[in-house]
Amino acid sequence: MSPGITIIGLGPGDSQLWTEAAAQYLRYAIEVHVYTSHPSLPDIPGRLRYVTPPTDPSHPAADRFRQIAVEVVLLSQRRPEFILAVPGHPSLDDPVTPRLCAEAKAAGLPVTIVPGLSYFEAVVAALGLTEVHSLQLADAYELAQLYHPLLEPDRPALVRHIDDQTLAARLKQTLLNAYPADFSVTLVHSPGGPTEAIWTGPLSEIDSQSFLAASASLYLPADTNLSGFNTFQQIIAHLRSPNGCPWDRKQTHQTLRPYLLEETYEVLETIDANDPDALAEELGDLLLQIVLHTQIATDTGEFKMGAVLDHINRKMLRRHPHVFGDVAVNHADEVKVHWEAIKQAEKAAKGQTNHHASALDGVAKALPALAEALAISKKAVGVGFEWPDIEGVLDKINEEAREVAEATEPDHLEAEVGDLLFSIVNLARWQNVDPESALRSTSARFTQRFKQVEALAQAQGRQLSEMTLAEMDQLWDQAKAILAGNADNVG
Repeated sequence: MSPGITIIGLGPGDSQLWTEAAAQYLRYAIEVHVYTSHPSLPDIPGRLRYVTPPTDPSHPAADRFRQIAVEVVLLSQRRPEFILAVPGHPSLDDPVTPRLCAEAKAAGLPVTIVPGLSYFEAVVAALGLTEVHSLQLADAYELAQLYHPLLEPDRPALVRHIDDQTLAARLKQTLLNAYPADFSVTLVHSPGGPTEAIWTGPLSEIDSQSFLAASASLYLPADTNLSGFNTFQQIIAHLRSPNGCPWDRKQTHQTLRPYLLEETYEVLETIDANDPDALAEELGDLLLQIVLHTQIATDTGEFKMGAVLDHINRKMLRRHPHVFGDVAVNHADEVKVHWEAIKQAEKAAKGQTNHHASALDGVAKALPALAEALAISKKAVGVGFEWPDIEGVLDKINEEAREVAEATEPDHLEAEVGDLLFSIVNLARWQNVDPESALRSTSARFTQRFKQVEALAQAQGRQLSEMTLAEMDQLWDQAKAILAGNADNVG
């Protein structure tokens, strides 16, 4: 036996599945330590000792494997040789082994790993899988700590080390961020052992299975109704390749510019229409523009998708110190203050500090007029340029409306109309209303009602151009009633 720690893999089942090397170690060992039950433990001739770490309320339950590793290192320091037997293959299946190796290295203790048959092979056999080249492997403890699973739904996945219903419940919540609740999955318990059990059912019920234990694995087949981001990137890269599409290959950042703006407005249209299915489709079209621009940059050596994602990831981490750091905030307005301060610090770090900079700097020049006015208004408010109450805003609107009525020269009239619009944008800001969305909604309602008026006129065999204003106004009232669902009350 070697001094230090020897970790022996017991395989997935009874002693018949031990490797020859593992059997040799176990046959001659005087003392073998374990931390969990296993079907082959009765066949170990040496004395069995369970590693039970002291309860430490300062450590979360999910950290108990590290606590076991710490206890093993403490125990091993009192012995010339220490044998720990673990389920499956130590490096592939056991959640304690990686933590134990780290603790042992820090303590200067050598670690010898004796391989065992992996649970992976037993799970593959139990599920009858014939192809595993695209299978994704994940650890239940790691996934359960996330809010979104690091898995591509269009590729099969195997989540290992589910040892109780509490962990399964947390894991389920993470997976539901990417998979539907009724998605059919399979739980495999103790594969290759005498108590092997298989359950297939909806993802929403995985935490209701009573047979969950440390050797349980969750299999998620590829979801044919969902696609992964990597698959989408592959499609776009193919379109841009020599074997791809001539149109896509000749595009540049400049030629795609109008499409980016067009797709953005189409997304806004579906939001205004409150149409989730259409929104999902239009967001895909917008994402196409982002991925296509990135693929062009990849082809020309400018940057790759990893750089795009890294920029925004780092920015989100930097600008949310109240989530990912130790900054405390009490409400959303404080978040905005911190956000602006962090932005200024970022500019200073890049050498972009300008002592003569305006508080209005940073407003995108390509914004639509209403959105630009709102952005300018918010920045002015950020330095205290604001009315004390909403009455001041309303007075300003009345003042600008009078000046519009009094204006006679075209240039003067245009300026006064602009002033009135800007004042109304300020009113919208005070009321937490997005003026761009509000005007788009009004335009959509007007269009719908006007088309209804045209239909009513056509039903009378008349054209709107032949009607008086009073007649059209009557049809307008009818159209409003019909669209409001009150057609039966129209006389």
